[in-house]
Amino acid sequence: MEQNSTTQAVDYQQLVAGWLALWNGDYAAVGDIVAPEFAVHASMLDGGDGSAVPGPGGLVEWIAQIRAAFTELVFTVQVGPVIDRDQLALRWIAVGTYGGGFPGATAPVGTAIRFTGIDILRIERNLIVEYWVNSDTHVLLGSLGVQL
Repeated sequence: MEQNSTTQAVDYQQLVAGWLALWNGDYAAVGDIVAPEFAVHASMLDGGDGSAVPGPGGLVEWIAQIRAAFTELVFTVQVGPVIDRDQLALRWIAVGTYGGGFPGATAPVGTAIRFTGIDILRIERNLIVEYWVNSDTHVLLGSLGVQL
């Protein structure tokens, strides 16, 4: 455990485990790891900047929306976490099976998908308050046959 800017001990392993659980579809502990003022900074598929994903509830809705197109989708950490003061970074890989319903997809149901990304999380009061994501969404879209 390390100290963050508010001098509270931060259990980074617990935060990473909870973060992975969220992305793997277990939303039960979202309030234990995500702050009410949580903010996303991302280039969204709809052209937005992530500001339409407010707080823990918005995060759960966004993750559920992503997961809805896949019968199986498992996120694992490839590298990290790398910790610097109140931030942690990790590289992840997601593998799964297309289940249908992704806008613009032409791939058949059952198509295997694999894509990666990097998350940067800012921690305050032992909670995740900000999230930056950079993923290879173009690889996912290509796997799904989405025409760009």
